[in-house]
Amino acid sequence: MANGPFGGNKAARPQRTPLQALVYWGTVLGVWGLIFIVAFFAVFASDLPDTSKLYDVKRQPSINYLDRSGALLAVRGSQYAPPVDIDALPKYVPAAFVAIEDRQFYHHFGFNPWGIMRSVAWNATHDGPQRGGSTITQQLARNLFLSPAQNYRRKAQELILAVWLEMKFSKKQILALYMNRVYFGAGAYGIEAASQRYFNKPAKELTIGESALLAGMMKGPARYSPVSAKERAARRATIVLDEMVRIKAITPEERDEAFKTPVQVSATLANQRAQYFTDYIDAQVRSLVGEPTEDLVVETTLDLPIQASAERAVKLGVDGHAAQGVQQAALVAIDGEGRIRAYVGGADYADSQFDRATTARRQAGSAFKPFVYLTAMEQGRTPAVMVVDEPVKIGNWEPRNYTNKYLGPITLQTALAQSINTVAARLANEVGTSNVAATARRLGITSKIQLDPSMALGAVEVSPMEMAQAYAPFSNGGFMAKGYGIERIRTASGKVLYDHSVDRQARSAVIGSPALQYMNQMMRQVVASGTGTRARVPGYDIAGKTGTTSDYKDAWFVGYTGGFVTAVWTGKDDNTPMKRVTGGGAPAEIWRTFMAAALPRLKATPIPGGVVEPPPIENTDPIGDLMNTTPGPEGPAAETPAGAAPPADQLPY
Repeated sequence: MANGPFGGNKAARPQRTPLQALVYWGTVLGVWGLIFIVAFFAVFASDLPDTSKLYDVKRQPSINYLDRSGALLAVRGSQYAPPVDIDALPKYVPAAFVAIEDRQFYHHFGFNPWGIMRSVAWNATHDGPQRGGSTITQQLARNLFLSPAQNYRRKAQELILAVWLEMKFSKKQILALYMNRVYFGAGAYGIEAASQRYFNKPAKELTIGESALLAGMMKGPARYSPVSAKERAARRATIVLDEMVRIKAITPEERDEAFKTPVQVSATLANQRAQYFTDYIDAQVRSLVGEPTEDLVVETTLDLPIQASAERAVKLGVDGHAAQGVQQAALVAIDGEGRIRAYVGGADYADSQFDRATTARRQAGSAFKPFVYLTAMEQGRTPAVMVVDEPVKIGNWEPRNYTNKYLGPITLQTALAQSINTVAARLANEVGTSNVAATARRLGITSKIQLDPSMALGAVEVSPMEMAQAYAPFSNGGFMAKGYGIERIRTASGKVLYDHSVDRQARSAVIGSPALQYMNQMMRQVVASGTGTRARVPGYDIAGKTGTTSDYKDAWFVGYTGGFVTAVWTGKDDNTPMKRVTGGGAPAEIWRTFMAAALPRLKATPIPGGVVEPPPIENTDPIGDLMNTTPGPEGPAAETPAGAAPPADQLPY
């Protein structure tokens, strides 16, 4: 027997059996685990959110945009649909979410310890995006009750709430709650809203491929959007399909069939119309009434049937002139009060959301010349004034006509109708380019106007919206008509937050007589016998002006009748030349197609001010030879002359 430290004998301690050791250490661990759990809950459960509002939907306010007749144009903001019954869905729909988000969903109690450990290990050893170990139940807890803040306290509360959800609901109920509340991007919350948003169909009709695409978005709705990131979304959907096979939710043959079936994704909701216009006024809503705190209704000036005609005309025009290099077009139509009645910012919103109606600035070409001629009329000239089309030099600049021919003595009316460059350049120099710029600003051009002599031929970058509102005074009797798209903003309950008619000042006159009548007389001739003959609409009083810029990079037609003006632009986004496309070609045809459909609905009236009798013309016909030549591709009054494109420093008419 060994002696103890105090000289006594120490009895040997009896050895525990394996069972006793297991019980002992199990008890110790259990006690410490209980202490840890109590402490865990004491620390993190003290300020848990109120779970009594489980079924309350928290969302950002939506904004309903109506046309001038009350028809729905679009809805912006959060999109919700009635909760879908998970039993009504094909079995592969919920299976897709389980396969990619939480394969152990049916086997854990709210959290997956192994998944958490794997994510912690990954995040500790890798830079870049962090991996999450959250189960579907944890994601639901976060979406329902917690903020997206990334910190340990929030994660701990997420775990507690996940366990609470597992205790309160069945697995099927949890999955249904998750699928009906999760965010799918583009303002769509829940599987039903997402199915309508991306595929224009109810969720019960989703295919395997569509289900995989939606489930794949859970990793990041914006990053894996099938609209803005098609290839990335497709790769992610492929991973989802493979995981579905792995958990035996579908067969390999079904996966292969899904690969063979193209998924058609809608860029916008089926009931979302006039998207460029809605984008244009959406930002204005917030500047007028602030960030919405409740659902809003915005009453707009747009006329939906006319808008549909505008979109159709632009699409037909771009497609019909694609061989000539026309890739894009924009159209803005406003009435005499400035109300935007149609607004098209591009050929196809699904392909490009860039708004060419107001955001783009392109050279106006000869569509700018009416401001030169109006300035001259206001300084005392008349359409009958004789001028000479001959070589001219202004400083170091020598503008020339495209034909390199000169017509000799002609009237100002003929010069504008045939868009003679030399006459416009000399006229602007005589009246003063600063005065021309002042005229353009007075009528509605807001972009910077350079005062070099070339501005007379349209070396000024403008938007279709500016051109439409600047021509509006010609159509409405001479009054300023700044374009606007919002009539009224109110809450869903009826409280008016903004009304355009309140405190609206009387319209100011910006063109007087007889200059207004002279300009209308001359611009009627542009359509009757000049460069804009393709814009004629039989039975209506039409006036306007064509415009084509250097090397055919831009082509315009801006025209009007009584109280209604439309500006059309065509070109390419990269500002490269088209193939001899002029303002009298594609833009005039788009304008005519649109106006022919719109004018009967508008009950258009003649241009105010009456018709001024044409001035007497000399017996000699200085342009007879030109008018009697063999018609070119755009007719006898074609804006484009034969031969090669002019040097870049010569702006065509």
